[in-house]
Amino acid sequence: MSEADGGLGARASGPPLAILAGGGAFPLEVACEARRAGREPFLIGVVGATDSGIEAYPHVWVRMGEVGKLFAALKAQAIAEIVIIGAMTRPEFADLRLDWGAVRRAAGLAQLFRRGDNGLLAGIAAIIEREGVRVVGAHEVAPRLLAPIGKIGARGASHEDEVDIALGVRLLAALSTFDAGQGVVVGAGRVLAIEAAEGTDAMLARIAGMRANGRLRVSGPAGVLVKAPKRGQDLRLDMPAIGPKTIEEAAKAQLRGVAVAAGQVLLVERDRCAHDAGEAGMFLVGFAHTGRT
Repeated sequence: MSEADGGLGARASGPPLAILAGGGAFPLEVACEARRAGREPFLIGVVGATDSGIEAYPHVWVRMGEVGKLFAALKAQAIAEIVIIGAMTRPEFADLRLDWGAVRRAAGLAQLFRRGDNGLLAGIAAIIEREGVRVVGAHEVAPRLLAPIGKIGARGASHEDEVDIALGVRLLAALSTFDAGQGVVVGAGRVLAIEAAEGTDAMLARIAGMRANGRLRVSGPAGVLVKAPKRGQDLRLDMPAIGPKTIEEAAKAQLRGVAVAAGQVLLVERDRCAHDAGEAGMFLVGFAHTGRT
């Protein structure tokens, strides 16, 4: 079975959809939802970043910098729309292995890597769309993956937790100007951690470490993870997301719960997340969020 026809299975009737897949389970969840909606997914795996599970679908593997190979694959599959989803470590421009297709665009690519993460993603999307392929959001293809409003599971947030959630939302809005992360941990009116380049799960591991070494002196569960998009963020390109791993790390950090912006955060394996949060004694909720706080 070749990489271009691996895992074809039954063909869908709708137009094909490309999924540029980073790491984690989200690309596969989106692929499953695309098939459910009658579209055949074509997954593009990035060597060293993407899980091998994409090989259950039609796919191709590319290395960072193989822009020409990427566009050739999209053309061969008659792709008109692409989703960009999954965790990806930002490379340095000097470390990219540029193929001829990338060399032709090298000047523009180099400029993109001088921008922040949002600017880099927006620039990459612009390059893709200049090739005649429209970039669409995972939430447009897989709306069922969006976090709902209210309790997600049996437990709800207390009044004290809601105060902390509101503080976290205001903090994320204030940080938007600096293109920082999409998550913070707030407890009893205190800012305990802010997500930066390390990502949400590593931030939560930092909280667990602070408890272990005595820098965070609290007894029992404390703190709420608040996850929401940055103000003005293009949700096609970088929608916040959580999954079972995030719930696991929040439990290790002994948080009281996790709150995400309803309709603006992707939630993979929702039932498992709700179950695992409940088992750990945590709440999992979606809150109304306009992004203008």
